[in-house]
Amino acid sequence: MRFFGLLTVLGHIRHCCEALNDKKADAIHVVEVASVSTITDYLVIANGNSEPHLKTLCEAVESCLKTCGAAVLGMQKMPGSGWAVVDVFDFMVHVFLPEQRVFYDLGALWKDGVDLDWRVLPAESSDVLGIRM
Repeated sequence: MRFFGLLTVLGHIRHCCEALNDKKADAIHVVEVASVSTITDYLVIANGNSEPHLKTLCEAVESCLKTCGAAVLGMQKMPGSGWAVVDVFDFMVHVFLPEQRVFYDLGALWKDGVDLDWRVLPAESSDVLGIRM
């Protein structure tokens, strides 16, 4: 991935996390998995409190990505599963009900990844380069 490509991806992740936070998602967690995964480079994991809340969270992520100009490759949500996934190629957003998050334990599955604090990810390329726009 090129430098500016990375900054764009991190910006999209940051905006998605902000959208999740705005819609009251709990326990938002970002893991860089590029060195241990051939599927994606980053995972965003969050909790919702009900099936309708999961749907709202996915819609918020989808709307955010559309605003950012990023393409959603796929969205998987099985009614009653307590888990939904939004695939953006460079990263995937997983939203769970708390019980399913504990059961599937993606944090342990990807324990060799690097935990990132989404609040400090650059929202724009200028945030890292020190450019004022």
